[in-house]
Amino acid sequence: MKSLGFLTAGLSLSLLAFTSIREGGIKGTVSPAEGATQVVAIAGTDTLKTEIASGSFAFANVKKGTYTVWVKAKAPYKDTSVENVAVLDSAVTDVGEIKLQQ
Repeated sequence: MKSLGFLTAGLSLSLLAFTSIREGGIKGTVSPAEGATQVVAIAGTDTLKTEIASGSFAFANVKKGTYTVWVKAKAPYKDTSVENVAVLDSAVTDVGEIKLQQ
């Protein structure tokens, strides 16, 4: 019976470890909306890509860390970046409006 108790306690702790790690996200808007089609978030060796829809973008399931968000612009606009975007466990970081320059 004692071994069953240890097994149950060990299983409970391992499940708790898995549920305590929650990924966050990054969201924002780009203006003008037609000025870009893709956004890339980079942290170390991790590179995430997402499309822009009606001027908005969102990354889901983002690991905790600090990212650089790059907006890939269409001519005549220039690529734009936002550095030091912090993502915390279970939180979505809103970078706000990213205005593209010509």
